[in-house]
Amino acid sequence: MRARYPDTEGYVERDGVRIFYEVFGEGERTILLLPTWSFAHSRTWKAQVPYLARHFRVVTFDGRGNGRSSRPAEPEAYTSDEFVADALAVMDAAGVERAVPVAFSRGARWGLLLTAEHPERVAGAVFIGPALPTLPLPRERDPFNAVLETDEGWAKFNRHYWLRDYHGFVEFFAGKIASEPYSTKQQEDYAGWGLETTGETLIATYTPPDRITAKTVRELTAQVRCPVLVIHGDGDEVIPHAIGAGLAEQAGGTLVTIEGGGHAPHGRDPVKVNLLLRDFAERCLPPRAPSSITWIRGRNRRKRALYISSPIGLGHAQRDLAIADELRVLHPDLEIDWLAQHPVTKVLEARGERIHPASILLANESAHIESESAEHDLHAFQALRRMDEILAANFMLFHDIVTETPYDLWIGDEAWELDHFLHENPELKTAAYVWMTDFVGYLPMPDGGTREAFVTTDYNAEMIEHIERFPRLRDRAVFVGNPDDIVSDTFGADLPAIRPWTERHYAFSGYVTGFDPAEFADRAALRAELGYQPDEQVCIVTVGGSGVGGHLLRRVIAAFPDAKRRVPALRMIVVAGPRIDPATLPPPQDGLEVRPYVYQLYRHLAACDLAVVQGGLSTGMELTANQRPFLYFPLRHHFEQNYHVRHRLMRYGAGRCMDYDTAAPEVIAAAIAEEIGRPVTYRPVERDGAARAAAHIAELI
Repeated sequence: MRARYPDTEGYVERDGVRIFYEVFGEGERTILLLPTWSFAHSRTWKAQVPYLARHFRVVTFDGRGNGRSSRPAEPEAYTSDEFVADALAVMDAAGVERAVPVAFSRGARWGLLLTAEHPERVAGAVFIGPALPTLPLPRERDPFNAVLETDEGWAKFNRHYWLRDYHGFVEFFAGKIASEPYSTKQQEDYAGWGLETTGETLIATYTPPDRITAKTVRELTAQVRCPVLVIHGDGDEVIPHAIGAGLAEQAGGTLVTIEGGGHAPHGRDPVKVNLLLRDFAERCLPPRAPSSITWIRGRNRRKRALYISSPIGLGHAQRDLAIADELRVLHPDLEIDWLAQHPVTKVLEARGERIHPASILLANESAHIESESAEHDLHAFQALRRMDEILAANFMLFHDIVTETPYDLWIGDEAWELDHFLHENPELKTAAYVWMTDFVGYLPMPDGGTREAFVTTDYNAEMIEHIERFPRLRDRAVFVGNPDDIVSDTFGADLPAIRPWTERHYAFSGYVTGFDPAEFADRAALRAELGYQPDEQVCIVTVGGSGVGGHLLRRVIAAFPDAKRRVPALRMIVVAGPRIDPATLPPPQDGLEVRPYVYQLYRHLAACDLAVVQGGLSTGMELTANQRPFLYFPLRHHFEQNYHVRHRLMRYGAGRCMDYDTAAPEVIAAAIAEEIGRPVTYRPVERDGAARAAAHIAELI
């Protein structure tokens, strides 16, 4: 799922070649993100588009040879002049008179031509890792057309190798583009985009009769009169940093060197590049309409916190509200703004909390997770990896908010984007920062093989390095639970064990349910209040706040007739939740009803005789705290539910774990009959978790 979809899209056609373009945002102030070499398409700008489109109109197009544009066979179709003509045609089709073009790698050729020869269309020009023929490459690159005796290293950059093993070249070159440590996702992206074209097409794109030479580059830069920005990593393994430095000098522009950066810093360091692009474009393009700004003197400001609550499940909202309540006890003058999205906002609105208006601009994480799911199957780790552009977009929104409004404290409850990008850009930290989570460590699923074990280890290693390098960036790290709730696994080969490492780097609050189970000691009164009869055996079926659990709900509904036969007093309440349309579920029947979102569902769970749930931690721990029997079905490939959550529930002696694959309706019916109303004696769940978490946080205010 993309973080931002285009407002308009279309094709322009020139000489039978169709060029696909997209337009994001509105207004005259425009940034034109040019295509790079046909090894990739316009999705190379996926981390830039959502942020820039909130401040400018953004236009992108797939360069000929890849994406949704045509793939002509003849090399003559891929000259720099053809790409420039495509850019002008796209600008005309999108109604763009003047723009700031941003060029990456080989796109610098058409970016330079556009800037020098069409100055009336260019307000300023940006070049990232410019691939220009101004200096010899500092590596031995054998002649492209020669038949070589080896396929090792840069010998793969050869037409004969591309025809023989294009996949091998793509993987090699993607590794060179994203050469920085912990860049597996960027490497996979470029490899995937490279495989959307063919070796034959790429040969044509690389061998056109082009007029761009070292001499013409000098002549063109001499013609440039607009501002120029060059961004280049000094660790670029594709194009030497000296080429970018030379371009900046010849064009009288500004050079920004990314120390340790590779060839595609806009992919690996999107926050820094996004801020550079916005600042440069603001200086080049006409100013926006005048606005009014109020600055409050420091001593006149009330204490203020920005609370970022994860939208993946509703349990976070319940515990975050409980912690916020305890914070207000300790600091009655504290104002809390919430940066959150549906379905969390539904809970916050019901409590009258103040939701930051920019929350509506957040890219939808829950929808992404749902788009990644199959029948009771969610590869949570890979889904998080593929959420990278959404996380980058949401961090950029967060950064805009805290730049415009001073806060004393940021609280991130599993706000992965906040924690990752702050550690990648520690200079952006301007307030006390609290990180909260209920699990630590990515774990591979068995069928992921050696590749998944390698990638989870790589992600864990980066996180460990972040914490060790910037130990003070997290002013507090709070684990929502106890040390024994942590799995005994390691972070991966040659990495430490998870539990002792977490004990060194986290404070522990105990679990936070958001309610006191003592409130429900009189279950008979609670049941009467909620409309449940004394002679009914109530089974609540719920899959939390996401839309992932529809398949489980349907299977449990299919089990109801058999379960009702086994348990005549059975009353089953199926809760669709905020993201599943009840109309998509089988119709109600005698003894079975389907309800949409239920406010304070934990009260119904406290009153029930049995619950059937997914494998999420929050619902499982609510049932544990209330000493209610339950069946839980961890999602396939969901590492957190299968390892972290299951470990914790086993420690509490809580619940009966079920295998969805083998749990046919008759199996579920039998389990319901065996478990409903069964007395349980789980390990007690602490009641002061919210107060303990708040105490850790309150010291920073």
